[in-house]
Amino acid sequence: MEWPFLLLLIFGGMLFLMATGMPIAFGFMTIVVIGAYVLYGGAVGIEQLVLSVFTKLTSFTLLPIPLFVLMGELMVHSGMAVNVIDVLGKCMGRIPGRLSLLTVAAGTVLSTLTGASMASTAVLGAVLVPDMQARGYKKSMILGPILGSGGLAMMIPPSALAIILCSIGEISIGKVLMAIIIPGLLMAFFYACYIIVACWINPSLAPSYEVEKTPLLQKLIGLVVYVLPTGVIVFLVIGFILLGIATPSESAASGTFGMLVLIALYRRLTWDVIKKSITGTLSVTGMVFLIIASANAFGQLLSFSGATQGLTEFATQLPLPPIVMVITMQIIILIMGGFMEPVCIMMITLPVFVPFIVSLGFDTVWFATMVLLNIEMAMVTPPFGMCLFVMQGVTPEDTRITDIYLSVVPFLLCDLTVMALIIAFPSIALWLPALMR
Repeated sequence: MEWPFLLLLIFGGMLFLMATGMPIAFGFMTIVVIGAYVLYGGAVGIEQLVLSVFTKLTSFTLLPIPLFVLMGELMVHSGMAVNVIDVLGKCMGRIPGRLSLLTVAAGTVLSTLTGASMASTAVLGAVLVPDMQARGYKKSMILGPILGSGGLAMMIPPSALAIILCSIGEISIGKVLMAIIIPGLLMAFFYACYIIVACWINPSLAPSYEVEKTPLLQKLIGLVVYVLPTGVIVFLVIGFILLGIATPSESAASGTFGMLVLIALYRRLTWDVIKKSITGTLSVTGMVFLIIASANAFGQLLSFSGATQGLTEFATQLPLPPIVMVITMQIIILIMGGFMEPVCIMMITLPVFVPFIVSLGFDTVWFATMVLLNIEMAMVTPPFGMCLFVMQGVTPEDTRITDIYLSVVPFLLCDLTVMALIIAFPSIALWLPALMR
């Protein structure tokens, strides 16, 4: 059977199961089991599939996923996130769009500790929306910054989605975690610039108000007590990887241990916090591991059917410059992002795109950085970006979904600007990985 027909059957069956409402991971696994039975020779194919999945899931490289998730769960359930936002708010003076800028600053800090965009969006929305609304901020200046800043959680380590991407695409986890740092900070910088310029041109977007003066000593105490310790946690994760002191798995363990110690020092390590954190971690990790297993088997199925090799050969023969092909891939991912879940997008595209990128001679870490940025955009891309609906759950009742759609557009343009810079200047993503020891 020719590979184009096999590819059509595989994707057609997968889309049919998704249309029935079956969970993504189960849909992929169903197609893989049927494909393994038919293509690999019956029961022997199923046995090989089970062995392959077992080998993948018992890999030490996947250990950072539950540890990063646990670190974020502890941060949220212990109330540390709220304390960090409060301290940052006291340190900001009377500047245009003060609370919107606070959102960006808090989102950047929380992204180094939570690793989950939806959790970060929910925390920022619950803490800041009531105050912003009371101060007379327009909806565009309330919703947009929260959605944009919440997405930073997957672009600044620790990022659970980055590890999933690396596992599916078989790309270096440590290098990708380093590669996304500068693009993530650039995104925060562009967000802040947009807010300042927009509020300077149209002050009614974020009316100024009298800020309660906080003594310098109180600010310093807040920074030392709540913000500086989070910097230590960040160093335990990012610094250890960059300096070559620990692998991503070891740094994730050290960061989680550091978070436990920090919460214990604040006397917040209660049984309730532990129970909620572990329950949340098990729930998320179980589904993530099932997704990784399905994606790994799906990639093998495509490879065995000849579809991966056939698509690669077909694409390399197209009369287009290689960089145009890369941009086309990003456009495809961006379009898919408005209708599909991020993990589903990665499971469909990466088994096909990564071999093609390798054949063109591009750096897979550079490509993974762009894909992750694209996935971050997918989380807030209308009409079905997941964070859009999380945002709707923490906003006032009179907020329409169209308000949320419109508010996120300027921040998507900021993301596209960063994407263009990464394509034009690959060193933005590759400089830090090159420094790794």
